Amino acid sequence: MPEQTSSPSPASVQESAHLRQSAEDAARGVGDLLRKAFRSGLSADTKRNHHDLVTEYDHASERRITEQLSAAVPDSRFRGEEGGVHGSGRVEWIIDPIDGTSNFAHGVAFFCVSIAAAVDGEVVAGVVYDPIASLMFAADADGAYLDGAPLRPVAAADERQGSVMTDFPSAEDIATDGSVCLEAFAELVTAYSTVRRKVSGALELAHVAAGWTDITLGFDTNPWDVAAGAFLVTQSGGTYRAFEYDDVTRPAHEAPTYLAHGPGADAATATAVVERIMAGRRAAGYRGKSR
Repeated sequence: MPEQTSSPSPASVQESAHLRQSAEDAARGVGDLLRKAFRSGLSADTKRNHHDLVTEYDHASERRITEQLSAAVPDSRFRGEEGGVHGSGRVEWIIDPIDGTSNFAHGVAFFCVSIAAAVDGEVVAGVVYDPIASLMFAADADGAYLDGAPLRPVAAADERQGSVMTDFPSAEDIATDGSVCLEAFAELVTAYSTVRRKVSGALELAHVAAGWTDITLGFDTNPWDVAAGAFLVTQSGGTYRAFEYDDVTRPAHEAPTYLAHGPGADAATATAVVERIMAGRRAAGYRGKSR
């Protein structure tokens, strides 16, 4: 099955650090907005279905982030979950203003701001900001950090002691795979010490980078869901494997499916689950949701 592992771009260390700091500043810049809105009785609209929510704060946050990054790095273009693609600069910013909007809208304190910077198609800096816990996960060419301190995660070497965070199975997974994905989820629950559905892929990846969970996986994601988090994982010493439905090689954050784990983690069962589901989908002619 086609797969690839993300790796840093050859952008300069100085540029990478500047882009990381710019992303940190932009993410913190919407922190007060999101904290004030959280658990305030806000309303949410639906996008594709009743599982896919959006709020006025998603739009407002993305506008603020884009404005601040445009000022800090004039040679920029943008790809955001809410604002789409715009601009024509050398640096591409990949933005999810609120990853985990359903949690945000329902008063669950597990959501984040995710911002990645890509040059020549490769991610060179990224941040995942948890505004409720005031935690800034960040990565550049030199490494990965939590509130400025280097991240050096240690993962469980025995899957019976390991933990998994994932959005799987989503309603879309169940519609695509039926009972197969429910059986796969049961397999994960049986194999690992604990499996949690936290429903914020970017923050789940950040927790892997920090060593707070051992494994995460996801199907049919978008670049803004994973670009920053994938870079955090690899720059902290972990592994991010990207899986494709076709034979085209793309940057890892552009691939629809991923499996990430900390250094030394026993991810045998999770790997088998992902490979089996992807093989079944490919055999059935499924090529992923439209982005």
